[in-house]
Amino acid sequence: MEKAETEDDLGRQLDEIELQGRMRRIGRKFLIMSGKGGVGKSTFAVNLATALVREGARVGLLDVDLHGPSIPGLLGLEGKRLRPDGCGEIRPLLTPEGLEVVSLGLILQGTGEAVIWRGPLKYKAIHQFLKDVAWGSLDYLVIDSPPGTGDEPLSIAQLAGPGTEAVLVTTPQERALDDVRRSVSFCRMLHLPAAGIVENMSGLVCPHCGVDIDLFKRGGGEKLAAETGVPFLGRIPLDERIVDSGETGRPFVSAHPDGPPARALRAVIAALTAKPAAAPEAGGASTTTEEQP
Repeated sequence: MEKAETEDDLGRQLDEIELQGRMRRIGRKFLIMSGKGGVGKSTFAVNLATALVREGARVGLLDVDLHGPSIPGLLGLEGKRLRPDGCGEIRPLLTPEGLEVVSLGLILQGTGEAVIWRGPLKYKAIHQFLKDVAWGSLDYLVIDSPPGTGDEPLSIAQLAGPGTEAVLVTTPQERALDDVRRSVSFCRMLHLPAAGIVENMSGLVCPHCGVDIDLFKRGGGEKLAAETGVPFLGRIPLDERIVDSGETGRPFVSAHPDGPPARALRAVIAALTAKPAAAPEAGGASTTTEEQP
């Protein structure tokens, strides 16, 4: 029994060393979070990652929305599959722009296949995506998490290591802001640096008359940033062509690089990358496997 326990402990220690070595080769890791669904978080993650690639960075996009992986569809990768290489590592799929993508949706047999997992299985899958994927040396890893503060963002906070920061996406109305306050609380409880708040769906320019319409109000994200002391990164407006981009699997920043949302996103990136990665506070979330659910 003692021998088996010693071997298990050794195996966990080796896994931890391998994971940390993999994560050290990645510069900054942006955990994209939202307090609630329907705020355009995954669309933001896809366009953020693609825009960073278009600026010359080497970027990975990891989809940890295990129950609803939408990243493959947003990037036109549906029907494609991740494959292990000859060394047993998982090779990310590449988009035409050169973005490296990993998602459970690239492993499942079909888009209608349900994932019915409890916390430990989700933790194990995320651990494998971080440790066993051949990410190589990246400037940025963008991580799309499901809404809320559950197992998936918690696992990333525990496993991804130094250089991990949260980017909080909200829409302007007060109901959405209440949920993002909980995300800010999550970051503070785990000593996870919050890189900033993005106000998505902030205004709509009418395609017929050119009038600027505050469809979901405006300014709520900036107000929340001031209230919580989290940096405000900027506003991204609505555009009817974003829907078409999502349906066709071509990111908006590639299809319409001069459109208002693309210009706004470049301003968000400038604010996001202007400062170096924030150091985690003392007492941050452990990266050891002992923390698993």
